[in-house]
Amino acid sequence: MAEKTAIRVVIEGRVQGVGFRAWIAEWANSRGLEGWVRNRREGTVEALFYGPESTVRAMVKACAQGPETARVRHLKEYRDESPDDPGFIQRPTV
Repeated sequence: MAEKTAIRVVIEGRVQGVGFRAWIAEWANSRGLEGWVRNRREGTVEALFYGPESTVRAMVKACAQGPETARVRHLKEYRDESPDDPGFIQRPTV
């Protein structure tokens, strides 16, 4: 069984109002990741990904590009803990 990891990312740039959260949720759900994604009031998108390390790494790499309409300027990455709830959800803005 593949070792699991949890990574939280904060994505800066033109990342709100371009379908970034929905894109992340679809990508993560289709690959069986757990976690969440949300907008932050200062204009970033934050997400937590939990699952097999290779799949989480691929998700982080994909977020550095984002959907076609987004323009990612910077991505910060942090080790984190597994999410409290199963599945992958979109959370409200904080």
